[in-house]
Amino acid sequence: MTFENILLESIDEGLSCLGEHAKEAVYQHLKNKYALNKQDIPYIIEDFTDAIEDIFQAAAKLLEIKIMKILFTKMEDVNVPIDNPENWEFTNYIYALRNSGLLPRLSFAPC
Repeated sequence: MTFENILLESIDEGLSCLGEHAKEAVYQHLKNKYALNKQDIPYIIEDFTDAIEDIFQAAAKLLEIKIMKILFTKMEDVNVPIDNPENWEFTNYIYALRNSGLLPRLSFAPC
């Protein structure tokens, strides 16, 4: 499985915590308003982040944290060096994990 597949799975699980109908509504809104197709999200993570932050405003950070927790549970031996973590954003963590070279492991993180 590629990092992009694991990232998309993590995003899907994170959005599932909102409920199945809400998750599908978010994906539909992303497609209709932001021209973001679900399968493209791992490759245009900045656009996804901007859209989620536009949709959920301040609550977007909670959703991003949930997605990151799920993603971190799926990664084997994650040790990503982070300088100045208070300045890091969701996309920084995604890029750091993507560039870590670590292989994901399959797991499920419940809501």
